[in-house]
Amino acid sequence: MIKEAMLYDKLEGNKVHCRVCSHRCIVADGRRGFCRVRENRNGILYTLIYSTVSSEAVDPIEKKPLFHFYPGTLAYSLGTVGCNFRCKHCQNWTISQIEVDGANTVEITPEEAVQRALAVGARTIAWTYNEPTIWYEYTYDCARLAKEAGLATAYITNGYITAEALEHISPYLDAFRVDIKAFTEDFYREVASAKLGPVLESAKLARGLGMHVEVVNLVIPDHNDSSDEIRNMVRWIYENLGPDTPLHFTRFHPQYHMSGLLPTPIRKLEEAHRIATEEGMKFVYIGNMPGHGYENTYCPKCGTLLIQRNAFSLLEYDITQAGACPKCGEAIPVVSAAYDE
Repeated sequence: MIKEAMLYDKLEGNKVHCRVCSHRCIVADGRRGFCRVRENRNGILYTLIYSTVSSEAVDPIEKKPLFHFYPGTLAYSLGTVGCNFRCKHCQNWTISQIEVDGANTVEITPEEAVQRALAVGARTIAWTYNEPTIWYEYTYDCARLAKEAGLATAYITNGYITAEALEHISPYLDAFRVDIKAFTEDFYREVASAKLGPVLESAKLARGLGMHVEVVNLVIPDHNDSSDEIRNMVRWIYENLGPDTPLHFTRFHPQYHMSGLLPTPIRKLEEAHRIATEEGMKFVYIGNMPGHGYENTYCPKCGTLLIQRNAFSLLEYDITQAGACPKCGEAIPVVSAAYDE
């Protein structure tokens, strides 16, 4: 469905300036932005994907991954087509890098999305699979209705949203699960066709706006896995997002234009975990490694096992209703709690 876009300026010569993502495209008449789903028609910017859904699923919230946000509950998950990144390793490239004109999609209105989420017993609506920022008008309308219906909301994002767009949606957006794909501008430029700086700024802003923030770093062999780079990233997270921020180091599996690489060695993920712990991060996880002990949540003070996971399933949950470790009383920052009565 085509609808006039939000957050853009009209310029001379029928050009428009899009202010939704940090590319801040200036789009000539008849052209599309970098995301390929926002088009200038006679000086008016339109989204080409309002209510256009390529992917719909009911997932465990742990699959996002969000480990400290209503653990053990379901997320009604929606994705569309297009992206404002060009990641060479994208696992969802069949929807993120396709042209909307040739995509296989269905229409789900915001009202229908909320009703479907309620019908399946989801606690959260999550916009995921591709970048939700480029779907801004739809996610904004969905999020408003979701909050009215008592649902939580989550962006699973590359973090390239502008400050004005994030502030505008912030009353209706609860969780901001952001990828920090690397900690060098070279990686972002060469691998994602983007910049690191805006990602860091949006993560800080989301935290400042009161959203629940979790960080994912996909560790890619010989691209972003040096000990110094990991340590620098962790120090930034500690100083700007806080030591309680859940940090996920996930295993890379060869995809798309990086299919010739090897998967991340387990020892490298464990090294990243060690570095993050040494730097004071309290909740550090290893992902894409089902059954690994670092999928679990432990009390940072006494080491008690609090949440045991296997892949995306909760096997044990032992945090008090007051949000504390039952053994030592340490506060555990988890939004709500599984099985709370």
